Amino acid sequence: METYTVMREFADSWALAAMTVFFIGVILFAFRPGSRKASEEAAQIPLKDD
Repeated sequence: METYTVMREFADSWALAAMTVFFIGVILFAFRPGSRKASEEAAQIPLKDD
């Protein structure tokens, strides 16, 4: 098999599955319980006076 064909088959199957799992993990992490307070605190960091 050619290198391109092997890489294309990998990208169409396992790489797509891995990216999908990663995306779902990021979404779950962002919307987990208790993350609103941490997000609001992080958003205020640039506005704080030192």
